[in-house]
Amino acid sequence: MGEPANIDDLRLKARRHMPRMFFDYLDGGALSEATMRRNRSALEAVLLRQKVLVEVGVPDLSTRILGEDWAMPVALGPVGFAGLFRAAGERAAARAARAAGLTFCLSNFGIHGAADVAGAAGVAPWLQIYLFRDAQIGAQMLRLARAAGVGTLIVTVDGAAPGIRERDTRNGFRFVDHVTLTQMADMAMRPRWLVERALAGLPQLGTIAALDVPGAPGGVIAQAAWFTARFDPAITAAKLRALRADWPGRLVVKGVMAPDDARLAADCGADAVVVSNHGGRQLDGTCATIEALPPVAAALAGWDGALLVDGGIRRGTDVLRALALGADGVLLGRAWAYGLAAAGARGVTQALALIRDELLVAMALCGLRDMAQLRADPRAVLLHPPGREEGGPA
Repeated sequence: MGEPANIDDLRLKARRHMPRMFFDYLDGGALSEATMRRNRSALEAVLLRQKVLVEVGVPDLSTRILGEDWAMPVALGPVGFAGLFRAAGERAAARAARAAGLTFCLSNFGIHGAADVAGAAGVAPWLQIYLFRDAQIGAQMLRLARAAGVGTLIVTVDGAAPGIRERDTRNGFRFVDHVTLTQMADMAMRPRWLVERALAGLPQLGTIAALDVPGAPGGVIAQAAWFTARFDPAITAAKLRALRADWPGRLVVKGVMAPDDARLAADCGADAVVVSNHGGRQLDGTCATIEALPPVAAALAGWDGALLVDGGIRRGTDVLRALALGADGVLLGRAWAYGLAAAGARGVTQALALIRDELLVAMALCGLRDMAQLRADPRAVLLHPPGREEGGPA
C-alpha cells in the first residue's frame, strides 16, 4: 500500500501490524456495536451547504480553546494502551501532535506516564483520569499530574460500569489479569510487532507504575484489571465539585450526552464539556454524539466554557459538521490511533494531515475563510439544519 488516502487506509495497515486482541480492543465497541456504527452514519447524514461564488483563498483553521492556540479545532483524545500499538506510542503521538500545532490528551491507561510524555514532547499533555473509590489513589494522581506540569485534567464520567465489548470477550482480553497462552499465540502471529515490543521491554501502565499504593501489581494486563476494579461506580455532583476544589488547573468533563448532565458539569466548575459516548464502547443502543450535540449546545448557551465532541470523527468534513452543530472543537480517538499503529509517529502525522486537508477543502467549498466566520453563523453551513423544515428558509 502506498500513501494513505484516508483514515480507513491507516486502519487496514494497523490491522495488519497489531495482534488481533489489541486491534479489536481499539477497533471494537460495546455489544452489537450499533452505537459505534451510528456515530459514523449520523455524521454522514449531516449535509453541508456548498457556497462557492465568494472569495475564500486558503482558509485559516487556527482557533483558541481553553487558553491554547490550536492549528485547527482538533485535539488527540485519550486512547488506552496506545503504547502497545507501537513501542513508545504515547510519546510518538504527543510529538506528532506538537509538530502539527495540536494538543495531545494522555489516557489514564497509557503505557507512558505524564512526566515521560511531557519530557518526550517538550510540552505537558492533557491528562485523562477516572475517579476512584480510594481517595489515596486520586490524591496521588493529582500530585503526579501537577509535578509533570499538566495544566488540563479530563475526568471521564461514563465509566460507572465497564462496557461489555464482545470482541474483547472472544479474545480473552476482558476480565483477565495475566497473559494467556492463546494471547501469546496471537502475538506470535505478528513477529514485527513482537520484536518491537520485546526491544521496548516489559510494558506497564505509566500512571500506575508511578503510584505508591500497596498491592499495585506489575505488568500491563494485571495493572489494567487492578485499576479498573478501583473505579468509583457512583460519580455525583458533589464528587465533581470536590475534584474541582482539589485541582488548580483546567477541568474537562468527558462522557456527557444529556443536556442536564452538561449543565450540571458546568455548574460544578468544569472549564469544558466533551459530548462523548466513549466511541460506542460503553452503552450500546444510545444515540450518536453528533445527535446529542445540538441539545447540549443549547443547554450551555451563554456559558463561557468550551464544548468539545468525539465519536466517529474520521474526516475533515466531520469536523466541520461538528462545529456547525455547536462544538468548539473535536477530539480524535481511533483516527489518530490507527495512524500510530500503522506507522508510528509518521502515521499520526499522516492522519492529522488527512483531516487538515479535508477540512481545508470543506471550508473553502462552503465559502468559509476562517473559524470566526464559521462561529458567526454556524448553522448557515448546513443544508436543512435540524429544526428547519426541508425546503424552508436556511
